[in-house]
Amino acid sequence: MSKADSVRLYKVRKLISELNDKEGRGTELVSLYIPPKKPIHEAIANLREEWGTAGNIKSDTTRNHVQDALTKAMQRLKLYKTPPDTGLVVFSGALPTNGPGSEVVNVWEIVPPKPVTQYLYQCDDHFHVEWLRDMLRDEKVFGLLAIDSSDVGMGILSGGSLEVVDIMTSGISGKTRKGGQSARRYERGREMELTYFFNRVAEHATRTFIDSNKITGLIVGGPGPTKEEFLKGGYLHYELQKKIVAVLDLGYSGREGVRELVEKAGDILKDVRLVEEKRLVQKFLGEVNRQGGLAIYGLPRVIESLHKASADVVLVSDDLDMVRLSATCKKCETVKSQTASASKKVQERREMAAVPCASCGAVDYDFSETDIVDVLEEMAFQGGSRVEVISSGTEEGSMFKTFGGVAALLRYRN
Repeated sequence: MSKADSVRLYKVRKLISELNDKEGRGTELVSLYIPPKKPIHEAIANLREEWGTAGNIKSDTTRNHVQDALTKAMQRLKLYKTPPDTGLVVFSGALPTNGPGSEVVNVWEIVPPKPVTQYLYQCDDHFHVEWLRDMLRDEKVFGLLAIDSSDVGMGILSGGSLEVVDIMTSGISGKTRKGGQSARRYERGREMELTYFFNRVAEHATRTFIDSNKITGLIVGGPGPTKEEFLKGGYLHYELQKKIVAVLDLGYSGREGVRELVEKAGDILKDVRLVEEKRLVQKFLGEVNRQGGLAIYGLPRVIESLHKASADVVLVSDDLDMVRLSATCKKCETVKSQTASASKKVQERREMAAVPCASCGAVDYDFSETDIVDVLEEMAFQGGSRVEVISSGTEEGSMFKTFGGVAALLRYRN
């Protein structure tokens, strides 16, 4: 995933989470996947045919819901002259707002992170988000193996995720000979222990990197010559031998060695999202801890920096879970806005509704809400900045959350 894709992927994950558990009354929910090369007018014509076919549905309610969903989808497609570079995904359907009979037709659209390969239309009792979910799977999956004579660590690196999946200690005797043993006999015993350990490592590596995870590349590292002895000894499965992309000298093995491998293999892993996130968070930490550093944190200060166009890169935690609530006066169309956490938005909305309009004194509003990432992205676009979404499940992401989950790297101090 490239740098520019982090917001898009955040939106895809959020949409999948939002739609995954939604159910219609019957087969009333429309899922539409349009490849980048399919003309929009053809997609609209296809939906128009489906609209006519839906006229044969016996149930008045189901027929109306399906046709309304198709109409909404066609209206949305008319906003496009051609599909985006990766195609377009549209979901449309009638969903209850307060029990049976309260259904409202909604439509969602998203530009997918990878190209849609074929035109797909489904009308079902649920939205077909599984094809969109498949697009989130990172094509590059790296295996990490950090070995020494004392222990070994194995990890899986994919996109924004690093998982240490296996840690093994060797139980091998130290290099100092015990009293009463000849040097040669002791060395033979140690060699046998090392051979047994290498065989165990190879078996675990096969299970971890071939059986459980289909890795695209393997990076091996560790302190001292043990890693070379392991590789030259032919213990590793031949498929894994072919996938080795680097052998690196490390200060550690085991769990710490796996993390160090990610640090040392920066050039090899430059297209892996986790490495980019680590770089961004570490740059932020360096700037925020430096006197006069070019970094700020906290939503109000970040928004201020975007207004002043001093923000260069805005960092947002993927679980910030905040929205911008907007209340538009129905009488004079004056708009007032407030930021709230998702858990408190209902309470915040009530409080906003209770306060009369500052312009005309009316208390009748139309409400809308926007995810804070969308708000920041729009503001960043206006000022020539960019937004990067940081995974909360990583070590750096967890550290970043202690600063409130939103920050900015600055072009200059405000």
